Amino acid sequence: MTEGSIRLPTRSFKILRGHANRSGHGKSNMLLGGIRIELTANRFSRNRQGASRGEATRRPAAGHDIMKPDRRQSEGSEPSRDRHRGRQRSGESEEAILCAVIELLKDKALRDISIEEIARKAGVGKATIYKWWPSKAYVALDAFSRKLAQMVTIRDTGSAERDFKEQLRALFAFFETPAGKVLRHFLAEGQIDEEFASLFRDCFIKPRRELIGVIFDRAVERGQIRRGLDREIVLDMIYGPGFYRMLIRHAPLDGDAVDTMVSALFHGLKGRGPQSNRARSRPH
Repeated sequence: MTEGSIRLPTRSFKILRGHANRSGHGKSNMLLGGIRIELTANRFSRNRQGASRGEATRRPAAGHDIMKPDRRQSEGSEPSRDRHRGRQRSGESEEAILCAVIELLKDKALRDISIEEIARKAGVGKATIYKWWPSKAYVALDAFSRKLAQMVTIRDTGSAERDFKEQLRALFAFFETPAGKVLRHFLAEGQIDEEFASLFRDCFIKPRRELIGVIFDRAVERGQIRRGLDREIVLDMIYGPGFYRMLIRHAPLDGDAVDTMVSALFHGLKGRGPQSNRARSRPH
């Protein structure tokens, strides 16, 4: 089991690879896309109570606080995590909740969606959602991460160049699906909510980069990438151009474009690498 620790602006988490469960004194576990996140319950409770007393926060005044439970839920009806500790998730209810939040995000920004709406669309009670996730931000990240893990895999073909091409093709194809387009909501939310941006980086971006970093590490060991290069910079150079095209939309982002980007990096900008089909067909 791989174990690591990260710290968010107002919470401490432990990331563990393994199966999701709910056990241990004062802690509750959540699964975000195949990674179990252990949240210290008393820390969360203290933050929530402090906010209800009017503590100042760095978040914008407009819109809902997506990081905390929906305050429209009455204090008397808030579920107790301790009371439900150890109870296993219902697979049917869980899937309904995750599908519901993806459906709602097709038409609304994350901050405009409430726990009530998610519960109503999923056909479950709010207590069921709060049993497994502390806020709608976690539900949305979990739904997105799981869909991504299902559709985008990391293979070992023996060639790092081919591995990166296949992974990038699948990744950007996923981002054009209804579930994948949720990424745009997360990026937009991160621009106006610093705490959500930290959550997104620590619970989604960092674990995903570690997974694709395996391709880089294999390539170095096999002599396909020169030793001594900065792994983070190389990964930025491989993935950055695709994300730029996806967001700016100034040029196509198809399989041929992905292959050309990766080949250009692997063969060197000054070398003569394989041309794209588009370049070969372009008249001189």
